[in-house]
Parts: sequence; C-alpha cells; structure tokens
Amino acid sequence: MKEIWILDDDASIRFVLEKALAREKLPTRSFVHPKEVIEALRDVEPTRHPSVLVSDIRMPGGSGLDLLAKVKVQYPYLPVIIMTAFSDLDSAVSSFQGGAFEYLPKPFDVTRAVELIQRAVNESERELEVTANVPSTPEMMGQAPAMQDVFRAIGRLSQSNVNVLITGESGTGKELVAHALHKHSPRANGAFVAINAAAIPKDLLESELFGHEKGSFTGAQATRRGRFEQAEGGTLFLDEIGDMPLELQTRLLRVLSDGQFYRVGGTSAIKANVRVIAATHQDLERRVKHGAFREDLFHRLNVIRLRLPPLRERTLDIPMLTQHFLQVSSQQLGVDAKRISDSALETLSSFSFPGNVRQLENICHWLTVMAPGQMIETKDLPPEVLAQAAAHGTQESHMPARPYLEDSSEGNSSQVNRHKAPRESAHSTWEESVQSLTLKMMEANTEGIWDVLCKRFETAMIQAALLHTGGRKVEAAAQLGMGRNTMTRKVQELGLE
Repeated sequence: MKEIWILDDDASIRFVLEKALAREKLPTRSFVHPKEVIEALRDVEPTRHPSVLVSDIRMPGGSGLDLLAKVKVQYPYLPVIIMTAFSDLDSAVSSFQGGAFEYLPKPFDVTRAVELIQRAVNESERELEVTANVPSTPEMMGQAPAMQDVFRAIGRLSQSNVNVLITGESGTGKELVAHALHKHSPRANGAFVAINAAAIPKDLLESELFGHEKGSFTGAQATRRGRFEQAEGGTLFLDEIGDMPLELQTRLLRVLSDGQFYRVGGTSAIKANVRVIAATHQDLERRVKHGAFREDLFHRLNVIRLRLPPLRERTLDIPMLTQHFLQVSSQQLGVDAKRISDSALETLSSFSFPGNVRQLENICHWLTVMAPGQMIETKDLPPEVLAQAAAHGTQESHMPARPYLEDSSEGNSSQVNRHKAPRESAHSTWEESVQSLTLKMMEANTEGIWDVLCKRFETAMIQAALLHTGGRKVEAAAQLGMGRNTMTRKVQELGLE
C-alpha cells in the first residue's frame, strides 16, 4: 500500500496523525520542510509515490500553497489535503483554487481527519484504476450492452461503403457514430462533410447540398461547390434528414439512384462518388405513412440502420462518461479536474437525462465551473437533477409497502401470511420487493436482517457484474464504481471465488 505523506513543522500534529493512521493500518511518512517533499517526489520511484499528501499551509520553511501548485503540475491526480490554523476565507479559497482535495482547519477532530484521509486514499485508488482502464482520448465510450452492439456494428461495416441510417433521440451522439463509420471505412482518407437539414433555411438548403452556378439566383455572384462535391470520395453526413423538404428529398433520391446531380442553375451533370450517412431523431416510418417523407428515399437510406440508445438505457456508462467529461471540461478551462463522490454519482446516475449524453456533458461543464470544491458532493449537482431526485424520494417515502416478493426461505410462514399479497406484478419495483421481504423477516423475528439482505444484494450485484465481464474482477469493479481492492475483498467475503 502506498504511503500517506504528512508535512507539518509541528511535531505534535505529525505524531497524532501518524498514530491515528497507524491504527487504521495506513503507512505514513512525515516531513518538516516543503523542500523535503519536493526532493522525495523527485527521487522516489513512480510506484512509490504517495497516495495522499497532507500539508500544513503556513510553515517557517515555506508555504503549503506554493507546494500545492508545484505538486499539481507534476502529479495532477495526487490528492492534497491542506491543514491550517488560520481559518480565513483567503486560505480556503486559495486552497481550492490551487486544486486541493479538501481544506482541514485546525484544531481538527482526529476521527474526522482520518475519515477524510481515507476518502482521499479511496479516491486516489479509483483515479488510478480509471486512468489505467480508460483511454485518455477515447473515440467513443460505452460498456453497456446496447453500446457494445453499436460498436460491433461499426466494426462489421468497416469494410463497406453501404448507406447507413442512424436513429436515436437528440443528444445520443449520432454525429460521433457517423464520424466513426467514416474513420473506419475504405473512405477514411476522403473528406467527412456534415450538414444539418433542420438548421438551414429551406430556400438555401438546395444550394448548400448541390452548389450553384454564377448568376443562378440573386446573390449568386460566383460558382459555388455544394456539400456533395466537397465530400467527393468521402462521406456526406445528413443530420436530421427527417426535416428535409419533399422537393429536396426527390433530388436526393435521384443522386442516390443515378450517382449524379446538377448544381442550381447548372446544365452539366456532376458525378457523385459519395457515401451517404443519414441521421434523425424522428420516426421516419410514421412520416412516410403521413406523406411527409418519401418511401422510396427511406428505403434507399435504410440499407443498414443503427439505433443509438438513450442514456437512460445505458446508465452503466454514466460513471465513465462523467469522469471523461469532467476531465475534458478541466482541460478546456485550464483547471484541475474535479472528482465526484459516490453519493453524488449515484444521484446523477438516477437522473432521466432527457438531453442524453449531450446533457451529461453540459452538466459536467457546469459542475467544473460552479461546484465549490474539488470533490463534487450531492448538494453541488444542478437544480434539475436535485429536483428530480427529491421528487422521486418524496414519492418513494409515501409509497405503501406492498409485499409482492414471495420468499419461503426466511421466517415463519404462518406469521408472514398475514401480509401475503399476489406475486410480483408487472407494476412492482425491486424497492417494493425489498420492502416486502423486510416486512416478512421482521414479522418472523429474523435476526440480523440488515446483514442478511445486504449480503444477498451485494452477492447478486457482484455476480451479475462478473457474469457481464466474463469473470474479470478489475473490469467489474470499474463498472460498479468500486475499488479493485474492495472487489477482491467482497469476492472473498461472499464466497464468490
């Protein structure tokens, strides 16, 4: 286990923390001067770097804030806890602005200090696991089965020039998929040209797509190449194809059928060697039925269809995406990446995300700017997330416990039968099932209900995760949001070896 480094010119502070952390079997190394820490970081092997640095803010030999600034340049993921006997606003603000994990005013409660250091250790371990398992600049991300299906489809299409129709709600990443299809296709060396049919006025869209000849209409002072010509030999991405006017749908169909087109005002046919990838959030079959979209064009585009799942169908990916977007936001703003607590991540993961991945990205950018500390807590989440969580919490707190779950393995059946209800219905939830089982066990005077149910819940969850990852514990731990050591310990405790 990596050491916790303690820097303080006060010997009594060093002694108290060393003894308190030793009781928790956490190794320590103490320093008196900031220069000693800098030299130790320079000389020690990378695998022996500390898991946490706890530093005083004002010392005769130097400033903890100056040390913080130097450490964060070389070791941005090292949690630094700043201690100070000067509990003033400037110290707190400067600590957090410098990237401190937390600010600990003196005199402090030893138990609270140890808990804080332990939390920083856990965060350090989780950061290392995430860094080791997630590419620094991923093209696309997703461990959920629905996204794995999309990745497999992109792989199968990698040697094809066939037209593709991408469907999915707004914000699910349709253009990212189109980019990936182009990048991993025989046309990768050609241009990728995108146009949003809903964002361009109807009277300009034709010229945007096919170009125009000089003098073909008022304002056409020069010949202009359209998007089809710009994408020659490459890929043309037509976003929001469902909003394309019917007359332009006819021209697009002719290009797809004949492989050639005319500029606006032109008389010479231009050959089009272009792969078309279209995308829409609308139900094209319904628009065809209502006469708003040409059926023959629909079939031309719908050679291969990829459906992107909404974020609410891939909640497994939210922790990974959150970590990624917080990192991206920090780089864009030139600040240290913020971390998010387990409780805040749980609340965020339960949000419905009507704006899907794009909304999560915006939330992470908002948190990077607005969250007060380096560690994002539940209370720091945006109002819309907290409002939905509160509404669901209120609803659940007033929900009557309807015992749907039948379980004959616990308690006395004659006592339980007084609360017996029909078997679990299509409208019951797992929370109601847990409530039902808890009531049954309480009626039966079962001992240790908390331990029994927690063990069963953890066993089921870890078994499912290991089944999904093919028994790979590190990967299962990362997807569950727990540390690698915690997973190993749980597997042993629950007898899942």
